[in-house]
Amino acid sequence: MTRAPRPAIRLGAAPALVGAIAALAWLAFSIGLRPLNLPEEGRYVGIAWEMLRSGDWIVPTEDGLPFFHKPPLFYWLTAASMQVFGGNAAAARLAPLLGAAVGAIALYRIGRRWAGEEVARWTALVLVTLPFFFGGAQFANLDMLVAGFMAMAVVLAGHAVLLVKSGEPHRAALAGAWAAAALGVLAKGLIGVVLPGMVLVIWLVATRQARSLLSLLSPVGPAVFLLIAAPWFFFVQAQHAGFFHYFFVYQHFERFAAGGFNNAQPWWFFFAVVPALTLPWSLWLLRSTLGARAGETEAATFWRQLMWAWLIVVLLFFSIPQSKPVGYSMAVLFPIAALVADAVVARLRARGPRARPAALASAAIAAIICLVAVGWSTATYDRDNTAIARTLARLRAPGDRVVFVKEYFFDIPLHARIAEPVPVIDNWQDPAIATRDNWRRELTEAAPFAPTLAATLLVDAEHGYALRCGAPLWVLVKGGDEAPVAALPGATRIEVSNRVALWRVPAAPCAPAGTQRSTP
Repeated sequence: MTRAPRPAIRLGAAPALVGAIAALAWLAFSIGLRPLNLPEEGRYVGIAWEMLRSGDWIVPTEDGLPFFHKPPLFYWLTAASMQVFGGNAAAARLAPLLGAAVGAIALYRIGRRWAGEEVARWTALVLVTLPFFFGGAQFANLDMLVAGFMAMAVVLAGHAVLLVKSGEPHRAALAGAWAAAALGVLAKGLIGVVLPGMVLVIWLVATRQARSLLSLLSPVGPAVFLLIAAPWFFFVQAQHAGFFHYFFVYQHFERFAAGGFNNAQPWWFFFAVVPALTLPWSLWLLRSTLGARAGETEAATFWRQLMWAWLIVVLLFFSIPQSKPVGYSMAVLFPIAALVADAVVARLRARGPRARPAALASAAIAAIICLVAVGWSTATYDRDNTAIARTLARLRAPGDRVVFVKEYFFDIPLHARIAEPVPVIDNWQDPAIATRDNWRRELTEAAPFAPTLAATLLVDAEHGYALRCGAPLWVLVKGGDEAPVAALPGATRIEVSNRVALWRVPAAPCAPAGTQRSTP
C-alpha cells in the first residue's frame, strides 16, 4: 500500500514559534518572584480566592460582600488558575500574562499581513521589552487583561476593514473583533467596547474611509458580542435588583465625571508618564510618521494611521477624568510598539547595517530596565503578609474566630486559607468613609446588597471583640492600633511582621442574647 505523502514542513513557522515561546518565557520568568502587591493585587486576587472558596462563580465578593466594581473575567481566570496551580503568586498572575499574550499575538499576526514581516517582528521585540508592558504582564489586576482584549478587538476590526478594501472575505475577522470586545467588557466594563469603537471611528473618518463603518456593523458582530457579554450582567441583575444602576451609572459614568477617587492628576499626566515608562523605545516615536512612506502599500499606510489613532484617542480619553491610575494607559503600549517598530524598520532601510546597533542597543537597555525594576521591587517590598498568615494557619484551631482591626488585609485570607468572611472592626459610622476611595468605601457600598451579612462583618469594637464569646479570637492589627487589643484580658501577641501584629485572645463568657451589632 502506498503511503500518503507527508505534509510539507513550513520552515517559516519555526522561527515564529520559537520567538513566541521565548517571548512568553521572558514575560513569565519572574511572575512568581514577588509577593502580591497590596492593596491592588491583593484585592483582585483575594476576590478570585473567595470565588474559588465559596463556589459562587457568578457574584464576585470582597470579604463575602458583593463586589460589583468590575465584571468577573479576571476572577474567573485567576480562580481557575489557582484551582489548578495552587494559591500562589505565579498562579495569581496568569490572567494579566494571558492578556499580554493575546494582544501581542494579535498585533504580530495581523501586523505581519499589512505592515510586513520585518515590522511585525520588531513590533513583537519592542512590545515585550517595553518596561511598562513587562511589568503590566505580571501585575495581577484588570488593566493588562482588558488592554489585551481591546488590542485584539482593534487589530481584528482594522484587519476586517482592510480585507473589505482588498475584496477578500472579512466576516471571520469581524466576528473575532466583536468577540474580543465582549471579552474586554467582561474584563473591565464598557471601555472594552467603547474605546475600540472610538479608535476605529476616528481612524476611518480621519482617513476618509467612513463608508467602511457599515462593514463593521454587520448583524453577526453585535450578535456575537451580546451572546458572550450579556448573560453575566442579567444573571447578576436577577439576583441583585440595584446592580445595573450601580455598575453602569455609578461605576462608569459618575466615576468618570466625578472627583474624589484615587490618583487625581493634571490633564497632561499620561502624556508625561507613558513616555517615561516606555524608555528608551519611546524616543523612537519621534522618527515615526503619519503620512505614507515612499514605496509602501496603501494598506501599510492605513495600518500605521490606525496605530496613531489608537495611541492618541486612548491617551486623550483617559486624560479627561481627574482620576488617572497609571495602569489605565496600558492599552496604548500596543500601538506604541507598532509605531516604534515602523520607525526602526524605516531607519534600517534608509541607513542599512549602520542603523542596527542603535536599535539593538535600545532593546538591550529596555531589557535591563525590566530586570532592574523586577529586582528592585522584589528586594524593597515590605508589605507582604505571607509569613504572618502562615503562622495564623498553623496555630488556629477549628472554630477559632479571626477579626481584622481598622484594616482589611487582602492577602491574609488567601495565604491563611480562611474559609469564611472576616469581621472588620472599625468606626463604620464615620461620614468620611464615603469621601475616600479605599477598601472601607468598597465594603460600605456593598453592604446594601447583603445587609444581613454586612451587619455581622462591619462591626464596631464592642461587638467585634465580643466575638471571642465561646472561642478564642485571632486579631490582626497594624502596629499603631494594638492598644485596645492589648487591653483585652489574656491577650497575647504572637508575631509581628511588616508592621502587622497577630494577637490571640482567649475565649470569654457570652453576652446576653439580643445585643445588636452596628450597621454602616
